[in-house]
Amino acid sequence: MKLRTEKMLANRSEGIGWVTFNQPEKRNAICLEMWEALGEILETFDQDPEVRVVVLRGAGGKAFVSGADITEFETQRANATQREAYSRIAANANRWLARISKPMIAMIEGYCIGGGLATALNADIRFATPESTFGIPAARLGLGYEMTGIQVLVDLVGPANARDIMVSARYFEAEEALRMGLINFVVPSDQLMSQVTAYASLVADNAPMTVHAARETIRAVLKPEGEQRSEHIQALIDACFNSEDYKEGRRAFAEKRKPDFKGG
Repeated sequence: MKLRTEKMLANRSEGIGWVTFNQPEKRNAICLEMWEALGEILETFDQDPEVRVVVLRGAGGKAFVSGADITEFETQRANATQREAYSRIAANANRWLARISKPMIAMIEGYCIGGGLATALNADIRFATPESTFGIPAARLGLGYEMTGIQVLVDLVGPANARDIMVSARYFEAEEALRMGLINFVVPSDQLMSQVTAYASLVADNAPMTVHAARETIRAVLKPEGEQRSEHIQALIDACFNSEDYKEGRRAFAEKRKPDFKGG
């Protein structure tokens, strides 16, 4: 996929859309052009029927994303007015991170800090190496953290852990992140790529409509009862039962073979 910046990379392989944060000399700190490209990548993958699952990763092996590119703060985020302008530009990427219809996996090596952790929290599944480091150092920088990001964090690790992460601004390792539910799997560095690829392939082979309905249902149950859109969820479930994929799944089970799901 051709992009206007070399600081983000994207390619598709066997149903997997790979997204790479490519600024390893700055531990993949996200700058404004990377936010712009990320939105473009995710929108393209969302609309590509050949992409069944998306994997987010960082280049260089030492960081997933180490946060925002602080060198831009003096020129792009020096005050509330500039912060608002910066946020508008980054908003498209954040919208797609939150609403992409394909399942996402975060493949974390090394630093996953601040905006990098916020990005990883949008993934459905998070793999990390034992050497990975997590944290949200907002309190060390004096900046305010957006409510939507806090909500995702609280939903995932609970209010007690969220308070600890935010008020201490401390860094912590993968085993602690696993215990609090921040990540799903801890994998040795030399096995990370193979295990993430195997897991992504497993997801890619499943019925896309069922996967989509399950993700939307999980999102709905995390919302207050009045915002759950139960009719929309029921329509997604009914569509699964009326799909050709459901027929294919039943046939494949009876014939003791791997199903060939088309997404319809």
